[in-house]
Amino acid sequence: MGPTLNSMVSSLQRSGTCINSLIAALTIGGQQLFSSFMFRCPCQVGKNFYYGSAFLVLPALILLVAGYALRSQMWTMTSEYCCSCTHPHRRISLLERKLACLRFLSITGRALIAPLTWLAANLMTGTYYECAASEFASVDHYPAFDNISASKREEIIAGFPCCKSAPSDVIAVRDEVALLHRYQSQMLGWILITLATIAALVSCCLARCCSPLTPLQHCYWTNHLHNERELFKQAVQQHSSLLIKQRIKKLFGFLPGNEDLKHIRIPSCQDWQDISAPSLLCMGNDLQGHYSFLGDRGDEDNEENKSEGIELKP
Repeated sequence: MGPTLNSMVSSLQRSGTCINSLIAALTIGGQQLFSSFMFRCPCQVGKNFYYGSAFLVLPALILLVAGYALRSQMWTMTSEYCCSCTHPHRRISLLERKLACLRFLSITGRALIAPLTWLAANLMTGTYYECAASEFASVDHYPAFDNISASKREEIIAGFPCCKSAPSDVIAVRDEVALLHRYQSQMLGWILITLATIAALVSCCLARCCSPLTPLQHCYWTNHLHNERELFKQAVQQHSSLLIKQRIKKLFGFLPGNEDLKHIRIPSCQDWQDISAPSLLCMGNDLQGHYSFLGDRGDEDNEENKSEGIELKP
């Protein structure tokens, strides 16, 4: 049972189901906290609609932008196809364009999970929709509002979401309008969930049908990208660690952690000035770009500019 459970968990993680479920759960939890502690309908004419709509739509837009921004694949694609460091005359093949579209669709699908969950959860609750739609409720067919002026009627209707004290006949109208808005909001929520589900299914089918890769090739390509990122991270960490250790040793004469120190070096003023100006990019035709704030000071072999060392004897 153990190996079977591990394989199931591994397959779910690889497919992204666990991550998608976690994103949806966190979004629903955040929505509940947001509604309980921050949302307060103003219950004023001309403000309910904008306030309720802002709480309903703006967080969804923020979650969408954050969903794109937090995806590392998005920045990888931007660097590959939009960075000025790439060769200006490099031609992008049709296969590369199709694969890039597939990757962008995958990123978009992940980025839409949180905003769609936010909208669906809010519409099923109905709090924001009730506040926003309260100004447009029609109460002309209720006898309780026959002898009330238009301005006073608008003021009373705008105060429905706050459950203010009112005559008994107006309270009955308020409850009926609230039920109507709750019905409309939940219907919109179910419509959104249905459309999102159908769109996800259709997009997956289209991605498989229009993909230039067979299922086995797609599986290999996905695993290849994953392994490439992991191995590259390991190589970068090891390479940068070795390079920095080499430059620190040439700058100070020893490495941190060495117990047997026989010689240390005092950096000169020129050394400190040189390493204070970071060189983070490949500039011009310099093929050996320096990515450390130590620059290339540790690689210089000119002994004339080096400061004197100190011999440490036991």
